[in-house]
Amino acid sequence: MSGIYIHIPFCKQACNYCNFHFSVNNSLLPRMVEAIVFEANLQKHYLKDSVETIYFGGGTPSLLSNTQLTAILHGINAAFPISTNAEITLEANPDDITQEKLGFWKWAGINRLSIGVQSFFEEDLVWMNRAHNAQQAIHCIKLAQKEGFNNISIDLIYGGPSLSDENWEKNLSTCFDLGIPHLSAYALTVEPKTALAKQIKAKTLMNIDLEKQATHFNILVNLTAKAGLDHYEISNFAVPGNKSKHNTSYWSGKHYLGLGPAAHSFNGTSRQWNIANNNLYLASIQQNTIPFEIEQLTAIQQLNEYIMTALRTSEGIDLEKIKDIGGEIALKKLITDAEKYLRSLSIEQNKNHLTLTREGKFFADGIAADLFQL
Repeated sequence: MSGIYIHIPFCKQACNYCNFHFSVNNSLLPRMVEAIVFEANLQKHYLKDSVETIYFGGGTPSLLSNTQLTAILHGINAAFPISTNAEITLEANPDDITQEKLGFWKWAGINRLSIGVQSFFEEDLVWMNRAHNAQQAIHCIKLAQKEGFNNISIDLIYGGPSLSDENWEKNLSTCFDLGIPHLSAYALTVEPKTALAKQIKAKTLMNIDLEKQATHFNILVNLTAKAGLDHYEISNFAVPGNKSKHNTSYWSGKHYLGLGPAAHSFNGTSRQWNIANNNLYLASIQQNTIPFEIEQLTAIQQLNEYIMTALRTSEGIDLEKIKDIGGEIALKKLITDAEKYLRSLSIEQNKNHLTLTREGKFFADGIAADLFQL
């Protein structure tokens, strides 16, 4: 299985916490669509097997017109063999979702929506500088369901300065009451050069409260379990049968191609990423050149990437895969390094897999880094 990610680097306005590559000047969007289609043709030999997932991310892909979305889908279908039951996801903002757009998306083949709700409370949306309001957040979900979209994911952010424990519980309850089958919940992080970082530095906004975030994570794990959602990755929860196939392919080391500025690609032995500059990307594509940097991955780097991603999932680290990549020496080292976490009950071993316990999930990144092969 392989996947394709399309990065649409445009937004209506900048969210305070976001450090993804995007522009709020959408004048280049028509040219960007043409360039992405052209890049798909230039990269048509990158993937060696059929494409089973397509993901429109950003930025804000719901800004695409019907004609632009169709052009990209046609370009991808012309360049790659696409599975007949491929999962095709579109990230959408609530303020972009209309009945007309939903009907077209469904007709075009979009079968999964990832809606950037972030919160159902107005005070949170205001400081985040989101373009939608709380009423739109609920309305767009009901509208999508009415139009026949059953495979819906929403994003929520916890640990923010205005979010109380009670309101975090209400955010989750609203998600469950609406019958959303997939939830991605992220702890607020302060990324350099964002508006949020500047506000905290200027003391116009409170800094991150790590204790509050831990409390919110605990609430998240408790309430999603009671609601019957599987906690299949640190930040992702799904009703059985509704895991994100595309994101799961990242975490399991499957190959994928990224199209558009700042998009990443991985073929098992190397990782490459396109330049994060819209004008330079367009200029290069116009010259039949893909502007990317590439890193050939050593066996140690492949091991560490697998450890980092696999440990975040409910399947955990497959010891057989460690042996396949790094041999007996790497396997023995990992088992030795993991012993202290097994004793502290941060990791548990189930047959041939090492998985994080509930307590261990609070320290996932630190544990993974400690298990890296040097």
